[in-house]
Amino acid sequence: MKNQTRLSIFILCISCLTSTFAFQKNQQTVSSNPVPPKAKKINKELRIHNDVRIDEYYWMRNRDADNVVAHMNAENEYYYSITGHTKDFQEKLFQEMKGRIKEDNTSVPYKTNGYWYQTKYAIGKEYPIYIRKKETLEAPEELLFNCNEEAEGHAYFAMRGLRVSPDNRMLAFAVDTVSRRQYVLGFKDLTTGRILEDKIENTSGTAVWANDNKTVFYVKKDPVTLRTDRIFKHTLGTPVSEDKEIYNEKDETYNLGLYRTKSKKYIVIGSNSTTTSEYRVLPTDDPDGDFKIVQPRTRGLEYGVDHLGSYFYIVTNEGDATNFKVVRTAEDKTEKENWEVIVPHRKDVLVEDITLYTDYLIVTERSNGLNRFWIQPWENKEDGYYLPLEGETYDCYASINPDPDSEIFRYGYSSLTTPWSTYDYNLMDKTQELKKQQEVLGGAFDPNNYVSERIWATARDGVKVPISLIYRKGLQKDGSHPVLQYGYGSYGVTSDPTFSSVRLSLLDRGFIFAITHIRGGEYMGRPWYDDGKMLKKKNTFTDFIDAGKYLIDQKYTSPQHMYAYGGSAGGLLMGAVANMAPDQYNGIIAAVPFVDVVTTMLDEDIPLTTGEYDEWGNPNEKKYYEYMKSYSPYDNVTAQAYPHMLILTGYHDSQVQYWEPAKWVARLRDRKTDTRPVLFHINMDAGHGGASGRFEALKEVAEEYTFLLDLENKIDKLN
Repeated sequence: MKNQTRLSIFILCISCLTSTFAFQKNQQTVSSNPVPPKAKKINKELRIHNDVRIDEYYWMRNRDADNVVAHMNAENEYYYSITGHTKDFQEKLFQEMKGRIKEDNTSVPYKTNGYWYQTKYAIGKEYPIYIRKKETLEAPEELLFNCNEEAEGHAYFAMRGLRVSPDNRMLAFAVDTVSRRQYVLGFKDLTTGRILEDKIENTSGTAVWANDNKTVFYVKKDPVTLRTDRIFKHTLGTPVSEDKEIYNEKDETYNLGLYRTKSKKYIVIGSNSTTTSEYRVLPTDDPDGDFKIVQPRTRGLEYGVDHLGSYFYIVTNEGDATNFKVVRTAEDKTEKENWEVIVPHRKDVLVEDITLYTDYLIVTERSNGLNRFWIQPWENKEDGYYLPLEGETYDCYASINPDPDSEIFRYGYSSLTTPWSTYDYNLMDKTQELKKQQEVLGGAFDPNNYVSERIWATARDGVKVPISLIYRKGLQKDGSHPVLQYGYGSYGVTSDPTFSSVRLSLLDRGFIFAITHIRGGEYMGRPWYDDGKMLKKKNTFTDFIDAGKYLIDQKYTSPQHMYAYGGSAGGLLMGAVANMAPDQYNGIIAAVPFVDVVTTMLDEDIPLTTGEYDEWGNPNEKKYYEYMKSYSPYDNVTAQAYPHMLILTGYHDSQVQYWEPAKWVARLRDRKTDTRPVLFHINMDAGHGGASGRFEALKEVAEEYTFLLDLENKIDKLN
């Protein structure tokens, strides 16, 4: 889900819209009788498979048209009019959430290639500050970038892909000031502080250095579809126009990635579709050499590659290993017939990732929904064990571990009641040290005041669906409490139960927060994902609905106090739920929602098409077209009562186009039979991820929470 149109066009577009939106925000008047914008209807026939769909709002796709911009502005004016009475409360919530954050925060430092690296935040500042120190933490601080200074004058700012050259002198970095994820790649001389003239536009933001400290490999995007489709090689100080194309991925169902192996010996090009992988490697000492294929692509064969010592280590589903296994192979014999199994496939355990050490292999696994770490010495393999972890529902992950010779394994841990924590685990003596835990300021947070649990709902086909819950201790299950049910359920992405200090603003006002681990994610392993995509996609929606019904049946809540939230593909979930079970929810929040599934998947000029066929199906084939059409939220809006709805988008979204929710809102208002308002708020300066600053993002959360609390009639009582 990404978007198109050239970067220069959108820079111009943003410069115009920023002033418009700024004027809007200063003109947030409250009407005594606000009337929603009425979108004009211009019928467009969309024909395929001897079927005709009429799209009366297709005209909204013209991003730069005056009438489209005017309509978006009118939607925002209506939103401000309807929500004007909550403005003070939104500000109160924002200050409350901001007050829990340690503003002058610093990350746990990590060391690589002779330098310690850290990220800092300053009081009152939106963006990170990147620093390093040579050899010891007592050494003078070297500034890499102060993003607060770099962001000045930009309504949106994102920096990513900071990569230091092997000689520690040059820094590659990438910047997006449009929120389209089309990054401009640049370079900084860390010895002088000078920004080089070399600038490369329309990249993924990823750059990888060769060992000569002057050759950089990077990923370009298609200027229309934004698919990552080409790898180039650049030599510092030479014209970008002379950069050599290294690889062109012509299969439109694939995207490219680029990285260095753990050993730093190889540069790797990854070419991946939803169900198939192919990797190429090149020694970092030979930037002018040719990349070698590890294992040629075979439909349905997925694998990922790392390297240490004299072996490539591979996580793969080869040989019907549905939940994946770990293999290794010699550098000169990389094809699958040479793969040696290191960790075998298990039907009930999903292998998610590996961390390579000279003396140990650490495998990140998922069993019964929960992550865990298997630690296996290369010598005495029978001495392998699981790192001890506690909790009924939690999340853990391997953190930054750049040194394969280290005795320390750094990992992160969080649960619904445990703030984000970073641990260093000593692989030799099996002790661990808590290096840092997220501070929750304000003095009001005590984990003992909250309860987290995992319950299991039975879906309509008999499958048990897990739900992770958190709420204030002492809550009585009498059906009177509001529940915010969250779900995603696509791409195999797992919504793990992690801590949120922001969420306390709901919990402390009586809300229960419920993460529904529906099919389409990988919470219960790879089959859980396979059972929620393609021609089984409706399982995602019915799992969510049935889990919500279970929460009602168990007296956690009632339909009058039930709310749902999802974004992006989770916004598709919200749209489907609104159509299929409108009476079960009092309110729904859909953020950057993918709701016009059929039209988008038939349009090869926009993202979320060819590269997504193995997720949703190819509607150019009749069976997939008919199945998509049967659940696509936009195509299934009908004459019925709908819940209260808040729909959010970014005008420059590179993944789900703004016109999808815009058209959906217009059709909902036109067809629904109730009088509940459909609220639509467009951030004219942002894209798929919303606002870029850490505090600006909190304002968006305050907006969402205020919508919920207003429906619960709690604002006047608690203000």
